Amino acid sequence: MTPETLIDKYYADNLPLRHILVTHSESVAAMALDVARRHPELKADVTFLREAAMLHDIGCFLTDAPGIECHGTEPYIRHGLLGGELLRREGLPRHARVAERHTGTGLTAVTIEAQALPLPHIDLVPETIEEQIICYADKFFSKSHLERTRTPEQVLKSLERFGEEGMERMREWLKRFGV
Repeated sequence: MTPETLIDKYYADNLPLRHILVTHSESVAAMALDVARRHPELKADVTFLREAAMLHDIGCFLTDAPGIECHGTEPYIRHGLLGGELLRREGLPRHARVAERHTGTGLTAVTIEAQALPLPHIDLVPETIEEQIICYADKFFSKSHLERTRTPEQVLKSLERFGEEGMERMREWLKRFGV
């Protein structure tokens, strides 16, 4: 099953959101593949990288974020977790991990509990190189401003709400992956 097939399965009745999801995900995939191309030493699985980048936000439609055409009932911060559940049901556990671990630069159980986020108190931090690359690339692209690519400074600013730990992880990725 291709990412596009799954996107069509869940987004056929919401074409404005499908457009946002696909445009955003294509930008993330392009940057992720560029990182892999520039850093062959990372030995990233490029086929998986593209698929997972296209599917990392698949759970958005279940959330309540009308500004980006999401008309579900769940808080937006849960879109990764919900997408992970959906992808597991589709038989894609590796892709599910990417979806679950891309919020901020990943969230630790400590951060989730300290900020009283509506998520399970477990670590949801990218571990594999593909999880890290997709999470990194995702931070440069907003679903509310599809035409923009954030600068590293803007990315770091957007991560402030998740705490210093997430910002430090991004600083490390900026050094490792470049822009």
